[in-house]
Amino acid sequence: MFERFTKDAREVVRGAVVDCRRTGVQTVDAEHLLLALLEREGSRASFALAALGLAGRRESVRGALSQARRRAGLTRADADALAGLGIDVSEIVARVEEVHGVGAMSGDRKDGSWWSGRRPSFSRGAKDVLERSLRVALAHRDRHIGDEHLLLALTVLPGVPAEVLADHGVTYESVTRVLYGDGQEEAKAG
Repeated sequence: MFERFTKDAREVVRGAVVDCRRTGVQTVDAEHLLLALLEREGSRASFALAALGLAGRRESVRGALSQARRRAGLTRADADALAGLGIDVSEIVARVEEVHGVGAMSGDRKDGSWWSGRRPSFSRGAKDVLERSLRVALAHRDRHIGDEHLLLALTVLPGVPAEVLADHGVTYESVTRVLYGDGQEEAKAG
């Protein structure tokens, strides 16, 4: 599949690995792919993000991803569902962080020495994004997988990246409109 990735898409994957290593975590997540997309310039995805007003709001996206990571990766919908059962996620986070420190529920492992020289692995969520990007490209009849397809995949798959992007006005439909015009919104890859 990677042979179909454009240079820009490969750079996003490399950027996600670099971000993962920089933060000292074991696994590349979908969030790392989103952060790597935000760093791109001069690509189709960066054009779409700029057209949708996200280029100047990178720190807001980073902050929202950081908050979700502190909640152990739960989306607001997850937290709301748990609240319906009488479970206050923010209270649990506060108590855990009181005892173990800020970010204790994020699952991040800050000691990078355990893997010196080893490549980080990709989480199921990151693999899902990569696989979905192929389906998105095929649905749009594109021959290669570009960083725009990674962005579209992030908007389609349920989870924190899609929630954060939607909160910032970036949805599958809005990105599709910017990249392909009005005629291809129905090409959503299921």
